[in-house]
Amino acid sequence: MPKGKGIRSAKAEGTRAALVSAARRLFAEHGFHGTSTPDIANLAEVSRGALQHHFARKEDLFRAVFEQVEEDLIAAAQGTDGPVGKRWSDTRANLEGFLNLAANPEVQRIVLIDGPSVLGWTEWRKLEAQYGLGLIVRAVEDGIAAGLIRKQPARPLAHMILALIDEAALMVANADDPQRVRAEASIALETLLDSLV
Repeated sequence: MPKGKGIRSAKAEGTRAALVSAARRLFAEHGFHGTSTPDIANLAEVSRGALQHHFARKEDLFRAVFEQVEEDLIAAAQGTDGPVGKRWSDTRANLEGFLNLAANPEVQRIVLIDGPSVLGWTEWRKLEAQYGLGLIVRAVEDGIAAGLIRKQPARPLAHMILALIDEAALMVANADDPQRVRAEASIALETLLDSLV
C-alpha cells in the first residue's frame, strides 16, 4: 500500500472513531432525538462534511454506536471455560449483571429506549439476537450437559431466555422506580431460571 494511502486510511479510521465516541456520549446524555449532527461534529472536532462522508444519515451513526455498546456488553459478559456447568453459571450471573446495567445511561438510552424506536422493532430484535443469542445458546448447552437444565433443544430455550432478559431490562429502564423494579425483576428471573432443572 502506498504510504499516503495508509495515512489517509488511518486518518479516516480516527475520524470515524471520534464520531462514534462523540455520538455515544451525546446519545447517552440527550437521546437520539435530542442530539443534533452539528453537536456530534463539534464534540468530535470534525466538519459536518466529514460526518456525512462516514455516516450518510444520523440513523447510520446510531447503529454504529448501538453495535459498539452491544460489543462492549458481550465482551464484559464472556464466560470462561472450565468444568461443565461453569458457562451456564457465569451466564446466569451475567444476566443478573445486565439487569443492573439497564440503569446505566448508555445501555438504558441507546440499547433499550432509543434502540427499538430508531432501528425499528424488527431490526432491534435481530441485533439483540445477533449479539446475545450465541452466548446464551452455548450457556444453555453447557447447562444441559451439566444436568442443570433438563434435556431439550438449546436454541428455542435460548431465544426464550433472551426475550426474558430483554423484557426485564426494558421494565427496569422505563420504570419510575428502577431500583424497586430491578429487585422484583431479579426475583422473577431467578424463579424462572431455577425452574429449568
